[in-house]
Amino acid sequence: MIQVLAGIATHAVALLLYPGLLGTVALGAVVELAWMRVSARGWEWPELPRRRPTPVVATVAVCAALSAVQLAAPLNPVPSDERSVVLAAVPLAIAAWAVLALTVEFVAEPGLMLVIQACWLLAVLGPAVQPESLRPQALGSVIFPALLPAKIACAFLYLLCLPALLRLWPMTPPTERRGKRRLDAGRILTWFPYCGLFVSIFITPSSDDLVGLLRFFGLVSLVAALVIAMGLLLRRRGPVIARGLYSRVVGPYAALVLAIVVVTSILVR
Repeated sequence: MIQVLAGIATHAVALLLYPGLLGTVALGAVVELAWMRVSARGWEWPELPRRRPTPVVATVAVCAALSAVQLAAPLNPVPSDERSVVLAAVPLAIAAWAVLALTVEFVAEPGLMLVIQACWLLAVLGPAVQPESLRPQALGSVIFPALLPAKIACAFLYLLCLPALLRLWPMTPPTERRGKRRLDAGRILTWFPYCGLFVSIFITPSSDDLVGLLRFFGLVSLVAALVIAMGLLLRRRGPVIARGLYSRVVGPYAALVLAIVVVTSILVR
């Protein structure tokens, strides 16, 4: 009985504090402010989200917390053998569709979003084919030379999908319906799970100490900065270029990545 209660308490701490909801909001708010600062011509402090979260925001918060506890974050209270990239990816996939309810301008592209999500899931699960493990720590530790081409291809595909999944892509000409920009609660909640999952899968795990903690969050911040740079580039190129990239380039590249993963799996057996 004591072990059961201890396990419940451990998972509750992970979900609510670290690396769950509190950690997700803390890092996500910083990154979102950075994105708003560099993407806006004139800077002013944005409005805070509504005091009472909508059902959609509450759904995204639950999904983000469930995903965050699966990451290979140092000092994670959840045991490593209980974590899975599938349990991290599925809540994020649900959150992406829930966030669409907050952004009317993207509802006209549900088919394209579905394709992008499928490509992203391929990037997440591709490195797990040969190691035959779904634990983030195991995938991040794989450094065999024969597996590097597939892992690098999946990492690049993952990064290509992030600007769309985080809604940094300019699918429609920008319009300003409010006099002052408001913090995007949905994106704040998903910055850490998306970027942290990339670090967990494609980079060697950090040690369970303060140095490892700083290294992990430093890498997550670097991934977020790279995604912000990609989002800025897409916005400068315009919605036509962005739509062409995701409709004509990402899909064929994902097919190439799938072929690389399959061939690699056959060759290394």
